[in-house]
Amino acid sequence: MGKSGCSFILLELLLLQCLISLGQGYDFFYFVQQWPGSYCDTKRSCCYPTAGKPAANFTIHGLWPNYNNATYPSNCNKNSPYDGTKVSDLFSRLEVSWATLACPTNNGTKFWSHEWEKHGTCSESVLDQHSYFEATLNIKDKVNLLHILEAAGIRPDDNFYKVEDIKEAIKAGTGYDAAVECNSDPSRNGQLFQVYLCVDASAKDLIECPVLPKRKCKSSIQFPIF
Repeated sequence: MGKSGCSFILLELLLLQCLISLGQGYDFFYFVQQWPGSYCDTKRSCCYPTAGKPAANFTIHGLWPNYNNATYPSNCNKNSPYDGTKVSDLFSRLEVSWATLACPTNNGTKFWSHEWEKHGTCSESVLDQHSYFEATLNIKDKVNLLHILEAAGIRPDDNFYKVEDIKEAIKAGTGYDAAVECNSDPSRNGQLFQVYLCVDASAKDLIECPVLPKRKCKSSIQFPIF
């Protein structure tokens, strides 16, 4: 085969790779859960949703498409706004597992709209709006962080725990490394706020993170009561 033939085949392969990349638009997801006690125990405080005070459990912050190089896409399709009618059958699950704590008190629509439009639209080639929310809820059902931590003796009791012990407990309970994000209460105590795990591009299974987000925490942090 001549040089021109080889060049043509190489060009076709590169074009195919580009089309695959454009079709998916991301490499994996961060699945992020937050502890409501830490969200509320800040100077900003919080407001319970119209459905009432959420249960004392981790809730979903979001499912965020990411690239392997630690960057991420966002707001990928302004022509695909959140439409509650497309996820109405999921409302009862969303209110429990993806509860809003933002003020003023609301029903969660603003929160879910933000997550879909900023993050969900960037996975739209794989997951439509209903599939995006349903897949996230299904992952939450598989990953019971509170149970995992309590099984390791780490409880939301206002006591302080070593961050490394928290990470080791999550690794033992899920099989995968996690990133831990902290915030501060009004007395500037570090608190367990959010946990990041990684999910494959189809949003079905946990995977080892291609890259973990860098989040700063003190060596020992509080797990506040909620």
